[in-house]
Amino acid sequence: MELNRRNLVKGTAGLGTLAVGGLVASPAQAHEGRGHGHGGSELPNAPRTPAERLARDERYWRSVARHFRMDMPMTNFENGYFGANPQIVRDTYAEKNRIIQEQNSWFLRNDYEKHITEVRARLAKAVGCSVDEIAITRGATEALQVMIGGYNKLKPGDAVAYADLDYDSMQYAMNWLKERRGVDVITTAIPEPATYQNVIDHYTKLLSDNPRIKLLLLTHISHRTGLKVPISEISRMAAERGVDTVVDAAHSWGHVDFDVKDLNSPFVGFNLHKWIGAPLGCGFLYIQKDRLGDIDRHFADEDFDADDVRSRIHTGTANSANYLSIPAALDFHHAVGAANKFARLQYLRDRWVKQVVDVPNLTVMTPEDHRMYGALTSFRIDGNTTREQSVAITDYLTNEWGVFTVRRGGVAKGEVIRVTPALYNTPQDSDLLARALKAAARRF
Repeated sequence: MELNRRNLVKGTAGLGTLAVGGLVASPAQAHEGRGHGHGGSELPNAPRTPAERLARDERYWRSVARHFRMDMPMTNFENGYFGANPQIVRDTYAEKNRIIQEQNSWFLRNDYEKHITEVRARLAKAVGCSVDEIAITRGATEALQVMIGGYNKLKPGDAVAYADLDYDSMQYAMNWLKERRGVDVITTAIPEPATYQNVIDHYTKLLSDNPRIKLLLLTHISHRTGLKVPISEISRMAAERGVDTVVDAAHSWGHVDFDVKDLNSPFVGFNLHKWIGAPLGCGFLYIQKDRLGDIDRHFADEDFDADDVRSRIHTGTANSANYLSIPAALDFHHAVGAANKFARLQYLRDRWVKQVVDVPNLTVMTPEDHRMYGALTSFRIDGNTTREQSVAITDYLTNEWGVFTVRRGGVAKGEVIRVTPALYNTPQDSDLLARALKAAARRF
């Protein structure tokens, strides 16, 4: 029953108007008049209601849920792997793929560059930076790998650091720097239980105790526990000590409301297939414009000039229909609103957590501080810290309760089980999960 977070490749983009072969105007217009079974073709534009109040407006969220055509034999709380596409994205992808297949290389060699440039421009506007600071990748993993591996300010004797809650593939990339750059690799474990201040204090002590650290990996929202790390404060503190940060924002942008500049980091990797709702295989990298020279060109790429951020990643021929569908995902995302999505997902998380927080042998892995979690939150049942024990619990939840969750390893104090709601989940789903967890705590 195990699924790894990024076994599937990713990429990026975003586009307002798209005229492919003289056909489509914009994703929303293209979708107009085309029903999709569940719900209508109109975007679910949120009413002008404060996000905290709208989070409990079940009539509105039912209208959002109708845009997701789901067919699962159980209640899905494993939405952290990737996000289901709203129907407008599925329809747009099918249309773009049809056009690419019918117009074939003529389209890719004559028209595609114009459209993907527009995609980058819209994406840059959405994330709050210059188009000269972003490049499309197949996902956050690829984006972060090329920035970590290409970071050229390290010299033998320097050190780099990462934590237990960082993503596996990014840990591997940091470990590789020992061989590639001749540096030492320092690992650390984020405090458990975590608080806003003790996480900041932990990283402050890490850098104070290890002045040779020059590059620090940070994860905005951990895929392991769901902990939302105070990136801005830590990045600022690190910069004051001459330490660069590279930030994994794979799980944050799209359900946490922020611009890239809010992170105070020169290097950030993003996914679009998790919380923006783009097709699998979409992501992008951000390199602060005045820091481009600190990242090597990707395998000495010469397709773009050295002062062009696109020279930092060379993917080759990618799934172009994916990228051309991202405007539809952004349309849907903006119709609902990032602040509204964040409030709703926190509400669904809070609904189950508040029902189990007093279960004596069950530990919720994120603190009751709204600054430190979003949709994702993991739990651990006391004494169940191995892979085998975690699999036994997830199998029990699936087979006995019809609730799908996923185990996560790599946490310093032992395995956890991750719960991730989506916009199509309901408060009743959270209630079912809470009952299942109480039963699991008694059994295990």
